[in-house]
Amino acid sequence: MEVKLSQAVKMFFGNSSLEMVYFEAIANSLDAEASEINIDISAKTYKEVETLKITIEDNGIGFNDDRYKKFCRLFDVEEKSHKGLGRLVFPCYFETIEIESIYENYKRTFAFTEDLNEKSCVIVPIESKKRGTTIQMHDYTFTKLKAYNYIQPLYLKQRILEEFYPRLFRLKQQGVNIIINLKSDVENLKTTEVISISDIPELKLVELDSSVNIFDKFNLYYSIQKVDISETSLIAAISVDDRTKKIEIIDNENIPSGYKMIFLLFSDWFVGRVDYSRQSLDIPDNDLKIIQNLFRKKVALIIENEIPQIKDKNKQTKNNLVNKYPHLSGYFKSDDIGYSSRTDILKKAQDEFFKAQRELLEANSLTDEQYQKSIEISSRALTEYILFRQLTIDKLKNSTKENSEAELHKLFATMKIQFEKENFVNDLYSNNAWLLDDKYMTYEAVLSDKEMGDLIKFITNEETKRDDDRPDIAIVFSNNPSENIPFDVVIVELKKRGISLEENIKVITQLEKRARKLMQFYDNKIQRIWFYGIIELNKEVELALKGDYTPLYSSGKMYYRERKVAIQMEPDILLPVGIFIWDIDAVIKDADARNSAFLNLIKSKFVEE
Repeated sequence: MEVKLSQAVKMFFGNSSLEMVYFEAIANSLDAEASEINIDISAKTYKEVETLKITIEDNGIGFNDDRYKKFCRLFDVEEKSHKGLGRLVFPCYFETIEIESIYENYKRTFAFTEDLNEKSCVIVPIESKKRGTTIQMHDYTFTKLKAYNYIQPLYLKQRILEEFYPRLFRLKQQGVNIIINLKSDVENLKTTEVISISDIPELKLVELDSSVNIFDKFNLYYSIQKVDISETSLIAAISVDDRTKKIEIIDNENIPSGYKMIFLLFSDWFVGRVDYSRQSLDIPDNDLKIIQNLFRKKVALIIENEIPQIKDKNKQTKNNLVNKYPHLSGYFKSDDIGYSSRTDILKKAQDEFFKAQRELLEANSLTDEQYQKSIEISSRALTEYILFRQLTIDKLKNSTKENSEAELHKLFATMKIQFEKENFVNDLYSNNAWLLDDKYMTYEAVLSDKEMGDLIKFITNEETKRDDDRPDIAIVFSNNPSENIPFDVVIVELKKRGISLEENIKVITQLEKRARKLMQFYDNKIQRIWFYGIIELNKEVELALKGDYTPLYSSGKMYYRERKVAIQMEPDILLPVGIFIWDIDAVIKDADARNSAFLNLIKSKFVEE
């Protein structure tokens, strides 16, 4: 061959698959006017790929002098629809490729090698009315098969149909019958499949209006057949040179169950619009996007007309999205619902929302219309935050004894962080002090798993002796300690679910320990201190608490006790300290009740009729 074969293979078929060997051989056979194609596959086992052998035989016109010369020259083509490179996929997978062709009372044999040229073949005269070509491929070049399906007739039948629907459909219209026999013998198991024109359903025709090209028509041929749920399938593709190139118009998660659907878009405008290896479309992105949108709209209309329940399902999907994400109501594209993946629909809506926010924030002044829009955008931004809060609450609801204390802690606040008032907006999604009470979001500082010394330094604004004892969460709020105005402090100790009574009761000791260190600032700088132990209450724990603790009202269970804690000796100084023991489920219920009020109010404003 008059080109460096190994380099050409790497250049054009570096991302190919074994399927393409069958596709290119079948395409060549159909070009040679074959009406019958036999594909035989054999291997000792799926793993012994060195024994793999593929033989493809057809009854086409064969390699006459003209066709052989073209085979020896890459890019030697007469039509835009031919690329002249398909055969390169053969040496991509097999080292030995032997070809025998009978034509016009001659038999031509040659090996497809690096040295192939117009003289490297053997021609002998024969007396035979038979014609056709046989290609034998063996000595597989890879160490394993990427997928066993590639040598299984049932899978190959579906893939060959998908690839050649346009050409087989055209041949069916012309009254030409084609038979493709698929046989395999692997691990002593013989299987067969047959492809014929009868496998191509009758296709209906509709014309598309296109702004891509005013001269070429765009015709959509389609078929929708009710089948068993296990046979559910969808092919949506454009026909390029009588081969299909799939276009994403319906995500797999939205394919209607129990239907086999085919949608093929034909146009002379598509002729030759693939790369040389036929692996990628050669269509400008803007044009492809227009085609994809036109294709999807028409397909959506056809599906809704032929399967009426789909329209109701899509409406239900939209209502579900709006109900779950009310702040994005109005940003969901109706054309996408039921066809794009849920993830893509949400992303597009979110992108549009962010775009609208950015446009308003970057405006130097607001018109009346922009002012009204800013109010709407602000409402949506608030809704987004309320939804985030609800997701956090739901994660806490679903927590179990399998979740570590650290996992629970992270839901309240990111660990090892000191959140301060000036960074409030940036920290909004990593500090959830509102789980305890919304008033704590007026904090001056929230210290999550930070050393006691850090808390005292923030309170006193003075360097202190290092104290690596760490409260789970410490909150300073109501006033700024640096302004010498009395302020409030909250100390929270958190325990995971499912631990022993002894481990749960340790929370009281931990809170008293924190109290001894903080109470020396009481009535001087600190005006109030709350000590919370958040644990999972059960009968055993409640029984241990009831002697000394008083149950308090909440959406769940909470116990309170005030006791004197010694903060100094000689002279003794004892101060009253109030300790709350709070059931984690009560924390969740309280937070859920507060957040649901906001959520229901917002939904009532955003949800569309």
